[in-house]
Amino acid sequence: MSYLDPRAGQSGDDTGVPAPYGYGAPGADAAPAWHADEAAVPAARPAGEADAEAKPKGRAKSKGKRRASGKPKGSRAGRNLPAAIAVGVSLVLVVLASLLIYHPAFLAVIAVAAGVGVWEMVQALKKSGADAPLIPLLAGTLLMIGLAWFEGPDALLLGLAVTVLASVIWRIADGAAAFRRDFTASVLTAVYVPFLLSFGVLLVLSDSDEFTGTWRVLCTLFAVVLSDTGGYAAGVFLGKHKMAPSISPGKTWEGFAGSISAAAIGSALLLYFILDIPAYWGLLFGAVLSVVAVIGDLAESMLKRDLGVKDMSNLLPGHGGVMDRLDSILFAVPTAYLLFALIAAN
Repeated sequence: MSYLDPRAGQSGDDTGVPAPYGYGAPGADAAPAWHADEAAVPAARPAGEADAEAKPKGRAKSKGKRRASGKPKGSRAGRNLPAAIAVGVSLVLVVLASLLIYHPAFLAVIAVAAGVGVWEMVQALKKSGADAPLIPLLAGTLLMIGLAWFEGPDALLLGLAVTVLASVIWRIADGAAAFRRDFTASVLTAVYVPFLLSFGVLLVLSDSDEFTGTWRVLCTLFAVVLSDTGGYAAGVFLGKHKMAPSISPGKTWEGFAGSISAAAIGSALLLYFILDIPAYWGLLFGAVLSVVAVIGDLAESMLKRDLGVKDMSNLLPGHGGVMDRLDSILFAVPTAYLLFALIAAN
């Protein structure tokens, strides 16, 4: 979920929830609450019923009693903000520690994130009737990440092929109908999660200097964070024109421009001062990563809408699932790998 959504970081993509700068006329029918700590807001009622409710028989102070006895309001974001901050900071610290202290630990972080992401995808896809085989997909996830670490990008492609083949064989054993139903879901899961995320391993190993590899990963993550932050700020203060209302109605073209600007400027500075890469390459790097990060965010939003789910899971308090945190990163990591290869060649 990208912060391009100006609903103060709400983790879902509900089309019924308006952005804080107010698309549509005020007083429109409100959607039911998505969170347990929110009170559902009733839809508009006929004039007769509304008038009747507007004139309670009790005295005015009874309203205060009812208000005082109601449930406390949640945060404006509709989530547990302290928990969300704590989880977010913890995730950042784990990634930083694995990169800066012991590189094999980063391999373990990638493996755990990819494995949980595969599990979330399999569970979510079941809502569409598909039943992608979890065991061969998890085994293939470890295989792809291991091959990327020890053998490089060619071996990663081989690992993807083996994973898809194993999933097909697993489902053929259940009959032709099961194979036809689950083949697309298996390929989607194998490519979308472990294959794309394995490029994070290749980024670390793409240079003989461990320091350079570490900073390549960090610059990629910083570019995504800058894109999200810039889009959030521009969307809240300037956002007026919806970008993709049928997929994620909170996103605006103004937020998109803010994402590209923040990522391009920030990446130009980071790459120049840390990796000694000319500023014009940094501008290109940040702008391209911002675009693919937004596309990744929209792609997962569209997938969740098609499946009828708000979050991929509830494993991370205040954030949803692991896939809800990886949506922008999944497309950004392989793009960064290709861009760094292009920069090195020139």
